[in-house]
Amino acid sequence: MMTRQLKLGMIGLDTSHVSAFAALLNDAANPYHVPGGTIQVVYPGIASEDFEISYGRVRTFTDEMVNKYNARLVDSEQAVAEECDAILLLSVDGRVHLEQFRKIAAFGKPVFIDKPLAVSTEQAREIMELVKRYQVPFMSCSSLRYGEALTEQLQRTENGSIRGADCFGPMMLQPTQPGLYWYGIHAVEMLYRVMGQGCQSVTATKNEDYDVIVGVWKDGRIGTIRGNRVGNYNYGVLIHWEKEVGFADINAHPKPMYASMLEHIMHLFQSGESNIDLDETLEIMHFIECANESRITGKTVRLCL
Repeated sequence: MMTRQLKLGMIGLDTSHVSAFAALLNDAANPYHVPGGTIQVVYPGIASEDFEISYGRVRTFTDEMVNKYNARLVDSEQAVAEECDAILLLSVDGRVHLEQFRKIAAFGKPVFIDKPLAVSTEQAREIMELVKRYQVPFMSCSSLRYGEALTEQLQRTENGSIRGADCFGPMMLQPTQPGLYWYGIHAVEMLYRVMGQGCQSVTATKNEDYDVIVGVWKDGRIGTIRGNRVGNYNYGVLIHWEKEVGFADINAHPKPMYASMLEHIMHLFQSGESNIDLDETLEIMHFIECANESRITGKTVRLCL
């Protein structure tokens, strides 16, 4: 339950998530409005010169936040942290998240870092160390984790325990965000939402158009990801229970995934509690790193956190 109206800050205005989040948080007339706080202070960040999606859009989204949503523009990450109750760190380039978080962690205010949290296990581990040192209420994830169709399927407890999952979705590649750190992270998040922690090895098979990633969990369960660069770009999950198989068609549900994710983010901001374990978030980053290694070598790679 929301207890007070929070003053939110946003860092990194070079992603379409800026518009999507502002529409859901700041516009009370939006049919999927998420209450509890509005974005009032923003800092664009420094656009990545080698990443067109970053430098090509930062001006547009900055203007939108200032002119449409009346957010106040400040000149640093620290200025955002000083003025707000909680922070949305949205920079599209995962390479800059560690440095940006270093500047705000000591404030101890709740922080959501958009995907990808980082682009290596080492960077992700450094972020987690800062989270623990400064006791920052924290979460990082993809919106696909909270797709309503998936949530509804996971509420079906009558079918026994989950024995495996097969996920699929688009997997376009972006050189600055290696391998699965770009679009592949969405399917990885879905897989972990279903399977939980405990993957011990990962094997990737790829060609120009597709990837197939196979993870083997410590208890013997197997989860797979199919990434598509041609054909349909829908997201979905096939869940294997003991007694039945269920399918979550993520794109078919009318509720926006961003709205569902923001509800969980606002719960974090209001209560200081996240329903994603920090160790799971770190394992997801390591899973991706190991899958990327397997994509290159063709060999099975063991996770070794």
